[in-house]
Formats: sequence, structure tokens, C-alpha cells
Amino acid sequence: MTRLVPYPVQSGLLTLLWMVMTRFSLGHLLLGGALALLAGWAMSSLHPERATPRNWRVVPRLIATLFGDIVRSNIRVARLILTEGRSGRRSAFLEVPLQLRSPTGLAVLSIILTATPGTAWIEYSHDRQTLVLHVFDGAETDHYLHVIRDVYEPMLQEIFE
Repeated sequence: MTRLVPYPVQSGLLTLLWMVMTRFSLGHLLLGGALALLAGWAMSSLHPERATPRNWRVVPRLIATLFGDIVRSNIRVARLILTEGRSGRRSAFLEVPLQLRSPTGLAVLSIILTATPGTAWIEYSHDRQTLVLHVFDGAETDHYLHVIRDVYEPMLQEIFE
């Protein structure tokens, strides 16, 4: 069964997403299911590392922290755009040294930083273990360094390492 459907949860969710985005009909169910199976087979050919969180108790705290940061960042970015425009801010690139080594933890961190308004994950140097991050407002660099190194990185290390 695992060869036919290597990622059953992913395939089911992709089929459900397909049905939500299109109409509910037998044809769309078959097409969405076929596309989900193809996606599962493509995913299995990449041989991804199995993500096994070691400490599930930290996950709700991570989600709550992320939700709060996304709301605060939306407000901060909207305020900068609406009140100051381009004259009151300068974008910046930050180099952030990381101690996080887990590929899954790094992937989750990249999703967190890219999903948070005002930041974008640019590059990760595996040799130097540094992250290059683009920030919308360069005046907030200390804040972003603190949030990454002192908030998200320890939680992700606790979950994945």
C-alpha cells in the first residue's frame, strides 16, 4: 500500500484541496486523486527526510508565537506603507548566524520568516551556517535578530533536534 500511495495524508489533503478549488463532481474527484497520487510519487522519488518532531509540547507555543508575530508584522508594515511611504524607511539585508542544524527545522524557519510580512528568507549558507534575510524596515534589525535567535531558533531546536 505504501508504494501505491506513499504519502496518504498528503494525497488526501491535495485531493480535498482540488475539490475545494474546483467543483464537486466525480470527474474532478478522479482528476484530483490522480494528480495527488502523481504528487506523492514525485515526492517519494526525492527521498525526503522523515520529519519526526521530538517535543510536541512546544508546537502550540510556536504556533501561537507565529500567529502573534504575523499580526504584529502586518500592522507594522501597513503603518509604514500608509504613513511614511518610502521616505521613512530603508530595506536591509541581515546575516544571521544559526545554530539550528536540522533540515526540517531550517525548512520550517524559512516558512515562518517568509510568511511573516516584512521579512523574506534569501539564502542559507550551509558552510558558514548563516541565513541571509531581507527585512522591509532596516531600523528593526535588532528586533529581527532577537526574534530569530532567541525565540524561533530555540523552539525549533527543541522540536526537531
